[in-house]
Amino acid sequence: MALVPATATCTGMGTGEIKSPEVRHETPARVDESSDSFRRKKLGIYFLESDDRRTALSGGYTAGTTGTTPVNIHGKPIADLTKTGGWVAAFFIFGNEMAERMAYFGLSVNMVAFMFYVMHRPFSTSANAVNNFLGISQASSVLGGFLADAYLGRYWTIAIFTTIYLAGLIGITLCATMGIFVPNQDQCDQISLLLGNCEHAKPWQMLYLQTVLYIAGFGAAGIRPCVSSFGADQFDERSRDYKSHLDRFFNFFYLSVTVGAIVAFTAVVYLQMKHGWGSAFGSLAIAMGMSNIVFFLGTPLYRHRLPGGSPLTRVAQVLVAAFRKRNVSFDSSELVGLYELPGKRSAVKGSGKIAHTDDFRCLDKAALQLKEDGADPSPWRLCTVTQVEEVKILIRLLPVPACTIMLSLILTEFLTLSVQQAYTLNTHMGHLKLPVTCMPVFPGLSIFLILSLYYSIFVPLSRRITGHPRGASQLQRVGIGLAVSILSVAWAGVFERYRRNYAIRQGYEASFLTPMPNLSAYWLLIQYCLIGIAEVFCIVGLLEFLYEEAPDAMRSIGSAYAAVAGGLGCFAATILNSIINSVTGNEEKRQPSWLSQNINSGRFDYLYWLLTVMSIINFCIFLHSARRYQYRTKKGIDMGVQVMDQPIRE
Repeated sequence: MALVPATATCTGMGTGEIKSPEVRHETPARVDESSDSFRRKKLGIYFLESDDRRTALSGGYTAGTTGTTPVNIHGKPIADLTKTGGWVAAFFIFGNEMAERMAYFGLSVNMVAFMFYVMHRPFSTSANAVNNFLGISQASSVLGGFLADAYLGRYWTIAIFTTIYLAGLIGITLCATMGIFVPNQDQCDQISLLLGNCEHAKPWQMLYLQTVLYIAGFGAAGIRPCVSSFGADQFDERSRDYKSHLDRFFNFFYLSVTVGAIVAFTAVVYLQMKHGWGSAFGSLAIAMGMSNIVFFLGTPLYRHRLPGGSPLTRVAQVLVAAFRKRNVSFDSSELVGLYELPGKRSAVKGSGKIAHTDDFRCLDKAALQLKEDGADPSPWRLCTVTQVEEVKILIRLLPVPACTIMLSLILTEFLTLSVQQAYTLNTHMGHLKLPVTCMPVFPGLSIFLILSLYYSIFVPLSRRITGHPRGASQLQRVGIGLAVSILSVAWAGVFERYRRNYAIRQGYEASFLTPMPNLSAYWLLIQYCLIGIAEVFCIVGLLEFLYEEAPDAMRSIGSAYAAVAGGLGCFAATILNSIINSVTGNEEKRQPSWLSQNINSGRFDYLYWLLTVMSIINFCIFLHSARRYQYRTKKGIDMGVQVMDQPIRE
């Protein structure tokens, strides 16, 4: 039999698979602790299988040969898979994601200016309000992932939340087009705006704007964790080219995200300048409405995965069962074995079986079957190995998306601070003058270019270095992205120091909204392009990593990890800005903070260098986590085989 450690620790990264006995259910024999074999091996226990127990989902899942067999929209197995899924279905999903990202970035880049120029809110207050909106819309993505995995499935979750998103965008459009929702704009020139002498928005007007804004954010939160997973579901895991298709899918998926962002930073900004705020926000609502139609048109082509029941309930059952048996020893005479359902059936609908691993051994106590458990124990007292392994996987995944919070923080700071920098610079390109709010389009353009050349240039070059068939593993791509983000924010600090000193030398210290004709804004392209490269490698690698490594019935939750990390980055940016304002600024002494509204008297360069140091520390933590992580195998557990005295692989 396979051997399992006797100590009940929650650490260690070794993996192993416990094989089941043919028929025997008796307690495993004791091992003489003084023997050499005991020193070489760990205590062996049986992997017990039984039907004599109700599960959290009332029995095992047996659709086809595995728990991950695709079904149609009615939950029935698909007779002919060749007529569904694949790239055709994926392109319908790309359209939905493109519109969602267009709306998301359209709001993020325009809403700060809308609150400042139309609602007459201070710039710092407006930026923090938008940062909070971005953070909540991403951090609450776990709710969408939970509903998709537990009850609705990914298709219906997307369908419901895209409708909510559309309702929020319509509400924002009404706010921008109807005078009743905004304060009086008469006699509010730029000087009055800067001095704060314009009529402020009434409390109920701000309440309305924030309500519809958060409705749109709530809609985005439901869509984001499901779209990438639902698109990846369209490809057959049993196909020989599955890995290649999945790799290309996530690259094309992020390409659609980039196209949506480029449209938001160009066409939407153009509409705002030429036709007003109502036209800009209205175009986002129209795009979302059209994408909803396209998404629903693709319904007959989609492959679906059955929701596996509440993942939070399954996690809670493991934690409760492990706690209740915390004092049970792995060599107890009452021990019958680790519990799992027989054959190929899984206790979790929508999931195949997961092989046992040795890390987080304290959680294995949830699967320890004792003689006192009886024939029909409660799932809150005894869980299957697969259920326990789901919780282990979710824990093992956490460090990787957590390390990408820093990248999101940098992106959030760039989105607001670099726009302030651009206001002081010359944005002419020949005879063409680009609006300042168009500057964030350049990271999108760099992403578009990199993704277009990814398979023709990067993959062949990196394959020679790493030997990896796709150029780099998922974690290597995340690491490359984090490393490039350090270069981006470091360059931002260098250039900002030069820009500020130049402004002071040229007498522009008090004119922080006056562009300096001899200093081009296109120096910002270096940091923009670097952060675009960082996004390509980090986010695409992270999405693919989370989809492949997450439990089969928790893939939306896994994808939500990336969105939650992004949301926490937005919150972290708000918190960091508040701390810096309170620590570095002193109104009584008339000492401006690093983030003073007058950028020429502030010290944005200090903030960028602080972010550089934080990024380096974060990168070291990621390297440590990545070196310890072991990619999980997707092999099921061969049942009905007895393997005696076989050591666990370390």
